[in-house]
Amino acid sequence: MNRYEGRRVLITGGGSGIGQASVHRILSEGGRVHAVDVNEEGLKATAGQAAAAGHADRLTTAVLDISDEAAVKAGVAAAVDALTGMDVLVNAAGILRSAHTHQTTLDFWNKVIAVNLTGTFLMIRESLPALLAGDQPVVVNFSSTSATFAHPYMTAYAASKGGIQSMTHALAAEYSKQGLRFVSVAPGSIESGMTTGNGPGLPEDTDWSLFAKLAPALGQGFAGPQTVAGVVAMLGSEDGAFITGTEIRIDGGTHY
Repeated sequence: MNRYEGRRVLITGGGSGIGQASVHRILSEGGRVHAVDVNEEGLKATAGQAAAAGHADRLTTAVLDISDEAAVKAGVAAAVDALTGMDVLVNAAGILRSAHTHQTTLDFWNKVIAVNLTGTFLMIRESLPALLAGDQPVVVNFSSTSATFAHPYMTAYAASKGGIQSMTHALAAEYSKQGLRFVSVAPGSIESGMTTGNGPGLPEDTDWSLFAKLAPALGQGFAGPQTVAGVVAMLGSEDGAFITGTEIRIDGGTHY
């Protein structure tokens, strides 16, 4: 498939997990990608993998902290220059932190909100002029099953992802007449840097009985990040042309 031939795509969180998988999927379909991440080593790995696959000429990378307004302004401007425009923005960057809510500090709360929710907003705001001048423009945001299903110890994370989901609906309505689509994906039961090992940082005294269901109904366990990347690629392509203002849950049936 060459659904992305000639399309210019900016992807945050491109140094690991689902963001990295989305970079490679869209490159494999002919797209030009500018990947950003706060982790420089992760971006180097992404670039190395792209080179090995023969896609180095269509990938540029840059270190970017999406929670820093000044950095986002400069970073998006650099991305638009590198891509000579923008058709698709994929907001995959995010952090997952867990704690008992009564032990959650304001700094902890603010950090999660700053990266996940405010960072997504800043990326969208700064990208809007380029997207509105783009070809069949699309923004793919990252919500989570935590936005609508009970995941204890994740109050800040759930609030940030619920905000992204609501923001996606509002933006879809605001820019619909200008042909700009906004959609979000809600991954769950996906193996990524945020979920493997002790990535979520769950408390040592976690009460697992509070989780309604842990195992997906499909497959033999958690799916890989490429599972979500395939959906992201569809949504940002012409195959998703009639999808806007909604979210797509990708969890293998963990939450019915």
